Amino acid sequence: MNYIVLGLEWNQSSTGQEPETAALPFEIIEIGAIKLNHERVMVSEFSQLIRPAVYHVMHRVTSKLIHMRMEELERGKPFPQVAEEFLRWCGEDYIFCTWGPLDLTELQRNFRYYDLEPLAKGPIAFLDVQKLFSIAYEDRRSRRALEWAVDYLEIEKDIPFHRAFSDAYYTARVLAAISDPEVLKNVSYDVFHPPMSREEEIKVQFDTYFKYISRTFPDKAAALADREVSSSKCYLCRRNLRKKIKWFTPNGRHYYCVAYCEKHGYLKGKIRIRKAEDGQIYVVKTTRFITREEMEKLAERRSHARQMHAHTRKPSEKK
Repeated sequence: MNYIVLGLEWNQSSTGQEPETAALPFEIIEIGAIKLNHERVMVSEFSQLIRPAVYHVMHRVTSKLIHMRMEELERGKPFPQVAEEFLRWCGEDYIFCTWGPLDLTELQRNFRYYDLEPLAKGPIAFLDVQKLFSIAYEDRRSRRALEWAVDYLEIEKDIPFHRAFSDAYYTARVLAAISDPEVLKNVSYDVFHPPMSREEEIKVQFDTYFKYISRTFPDKAAALADREVSSSKCYLCRRNLRKKIKWFTPNGRHYYCVAYCEKHGYLKGKIRIRKAEDGQIYVVKTTRFITREEMEKLAERRSHARQMHAHTRKPSEKK
């Protein structure tokens, strides 16, 4: 299997008045990529400018960041042609790798805008090298800038930053520098296209947590009423667990609970509500084991959330 390390640059509306803004908030103007073989050795590269079809004025932030003129882009190729060449270059057996979680979403959004065949019918497994760097060298939670990671690893900076190809190049260098192959098992999922059915839902166990990505539901209430969504199961011994702290939310978007496994201890559940492109919603649920102290802090957070909810209720609701 090859690693396709992807870098993108995109432009956006300078006025927000174009009718295409809602469907294509970010128009890709450059694709750069590095291909690594199964040993993470560079074997090929890809770099193409894309002629704008939607936004013909360079946004000031984009221009300042990448130092590119619109006249240069006019010499590029149309996006559908570049996309076809890029996929042909990728080959058959590969996994995408990016710095951060955004590039694959915007790539698929541009594919949809031009009515191209989707990259996949459901979620795409990929390697978020920014996250992998944190797992390999830091605290698993930090998210560093690419140049910070390059400096940390003492990688030679032999080409400028902030262009699609150079970002792919340095991301590939960071990926190749990660010595522990176990780190590469921490795949991420781009959910531009959520699972279409219960059978296609994502369930994957990592070294410190379990992730579940649901199919879509018409609304949040329907999702939270689903048994799989609301369940608490020990991902080590597969037992259904009784909850010590039932699901609660401090903000209406994230929900938390704690269950207890007699063999493995306290299990924290977290549900994140996500909106799909078609307006429906899906759920990303993670479960991980926590200490008793962490459980008690979550109980305090639930009490605070209840107090805030009671305080903000309308007078008619308090009767």
